[in-house]
Amino acid sequence: MKTKEQFPRTLLEAVRYFSDPDICLTFMVEMRWPNGVECPYCASKEFSFISTRRIWKCKECRKQFSAKVGTIFEDSPIGFEKWLPAVWMLTNDKNGISSYKIHREIGVTQKTAWFMMHRIRLAMRRGTFSKLSGQVESDETYIGGKAHNMHKYKKAQSIKGRGTAGKAIVMGILERHGSKDAVSRVRAKVIHSTATPTIEKEIREAVEPKSELFTDELSSYAGLDKEYVHKVINHMESYVKGNIHTNGIEWN
Repeated sequence: MKTKEQFPRTLLEAVRYFSDPDICLTFMVEMRWPNGVECPYCASKEFSFISTRRIWKCKECRKQFSAKVGTIFEDSPIGFEKWLPAVWMLTNDKNGISSYKIHREIGVTQKTAWFMMHRIRLAMRRGTFSKLSGQVESDETYIGGKAHNMHKYKKAQSIKGRGTAGKAIVMGILERHGSKDAVSRVRAKVIHSTATPTIEKEIREAVEPKSELFTDELSSYAGLDKEYVHKVINHMESYVKGNIHTNGIEWN
């Protein structure tokens, strides 16, 4: 691994540097696991490394994992030799960069470059390449709207049902910290609707598969049951049932 002084300073240097798969792997390991590799499924540090495939096999849960598992790179067939130069480009270009430039410089299609930019910018906002995992809560709320400025008659016409007219939908996802000393991670995003495709897309992008997912009874989450340990709290009956609740994200 290069020192800070030796790290690539130009795009050409970055492309050459990350062209070596072993360097890419070393870089990702040091970025993701500064205290040593651990299984993303059970957190065990007992594993064997399969060098021919550059993956690990956990001795505790017996699962195989790569440096991509549980990150924004997980479901992408694109190799680190493409991802890491793209990351370098976005983090070093102060004036912004287009998907067409990434497409030309690293040799991927423009559509692929756009997808990569979206993922990298998402990670930059979060401050980490890792997805949320463990016990995760998700909920939505409606914020804003101009109804409070309206005449009573107009307000009655505009607001129907839950009073969502003219309001922004904000989806919040919280990873429970699990202990007193740890800190929960929260991600919030304005979404255009609470329809199933939107909800499922946001969960899949933010939460690692097989995590415990706690939600209310909104039907848009139902299709995630096969990918997550989905537990639902029915607010018509109660707000807490054991550890099944969404109070963490509702209070944030």
